[in-house]
Amino acid sequence: MKILVLNCGSSSVKYKLIDTRTNNTLAEGGVEKIGLDDGFLKYKLADGSKAITELGHIDHKQGVEAILANLTDPKTGCIKSFEEIDAVGHRVVHGAEKFSKSVLITPEVIRQVKDCYDLAPLHNPANITGIEAITALMPKVPQVAVFDTAFHQTMPAKSYMYALPYKYYKEDGVRRYGFHGTSHRYVSARAAEFLGIDITDCKMVTCHIGNGGSITAVLNGQSVDTSMGLTPTEGLMMGTRVGDVDPGAITYLMTKHNLTVGQMQNIINKESGVAGVSGLSNDMREIEAAVKSGDKMAKLALDMYEQRILKYIGAYAAEMGGLDVIVFTGGVGENQTGVRENVCAPLRFMGVEIDNAFNATVRGREAEISTPQSRVKVVVIPTDEELMIARDTEEIVGAL
Repeated sequence: MKILVLNCGSSSVKYKLIDTRTNNTLAEGGVEKIGLDDGFLKYKLADGSKAITELGHIDHKQGVEAILANLTDPKTGCIKSFEEIDAVGHRVVHGAEKFSKSVLITPEVIRQVKDCYDLAPLHNPANITGIEAITALMPKVPQVAVFDTAFHQTMPAKSYMYALPYKYYKEDGVRRYGFHGTSHRYVSARAAEFLGIDITDCKMVTCHIGNGGSITAVLNGQSVDTSMGLTPTEGLMMGTRVGDVDPGAITYLMTKHNLTVGQMQNIINKESGVAGVSGLSNDMREIEAAVKSGDKMAKLALDMYEQRILKYIGAYAAEMGGLDVIVFTGGVGENQTGVRENVCAPLRFMGVEIDNAFNATVRGREAEISTPQSRVKVVVIPTDEELMIARDTEEIVGAL
């Protein structure tokens, strides 16, 4: 099948056209700056080079129209007509407790996704806009929703509940949901396949580390705990997100500086993390360069960043009663060799030993970086959320 995968954000629409018979990506790119006067479409050409088409002020539907027009363009496209697209798979950020797996999109599914708007006010409305755009432009093509939160629905209550009054869970749905689920599901399955081990008899920690980041305890192929919570703000220190913080510190600062809820949300989501501590950047490449030049605040930010990853790996190993595999993925996990080395070094006490020289050569490719003597396998597995979405879409549509 030829599956169009769409990831609609608040101001962007990313896409990939995947042929699931070969797993080849036929086309990819994205529309950016939706809602602004300088919107544009960026895409890859057949020779691997990138091109840009200026679009001006557009909405999500017009963005999807631009993508479809580009896919069928005689010069830049790869298909002759929309009819070659067998189905469309959508990334949907929040499915709350309503969805534990990917589903065929129906009016009832759309209604339930809209019911989750208050849990993901920036993402779910954009996801629905993408679905509605495809419905208007390609009404006969089946669509599938793949949820970021679905993989984590196997967590036990002791992992997902907060120690708040129980009524807030019952009445308002306040609990840990977790995110990056499609990535954690893909890399855990792929790591087991890569290593030739049985995922149903395995204790694994998957580390999706990028500008946003989360860590998941995967016990026998199922998520049993994860670092992100009700929102993607909890857990690891991230590029601009605060991660774990004393809630009392939030209310203290709001009171002391007379901050509104909106102002505090901006601080913890866009002004904190690595950028907030270092005062430099949210890009780990720039942070590592600053550390090498002797910048003390960059060093503090990097030390904090790595320590929090280490803490979660150790905690999840304890929670599962041991550890067989550590997986690194995401932009930082796949490419920042120093972060992997520094995170793994203190874990020698539990049998983690990586080949530092070989690790330093591994960027953006599948590899086992642990030594033959290591009791815990350590691997780098580039994530492919779009392929996972395409596979789910093919499975669901193929069964119709």
